[in-house]
Amino acid sequence: MCLNFLSVGKFLGQTAKLMVGVPDYDTYVQHMKNVHPDQTPMSYNDFFRERQEARYGGKGGFKCC
Repeated sequence: MCLNFLSVGKFLGQTAKLMVGVPDYDTYVQHMKNVHPDQTPMSYNDFFRERQEARYGGKGGFKCC
């Protein structure tokens, strides 16, 4: 039962992140291992920054504030 509760919690966390436009880092790392085993995954900080720039237009793109 505890494992099921943790699985539901992780799922809800992933869902909440996706709703605000932040993909799940663990899913990204697993994808890299499965599909691109010859490449090194980005660090969490690099991943987060890259996703924010892609969503909100970093590096001179659109800025709301």
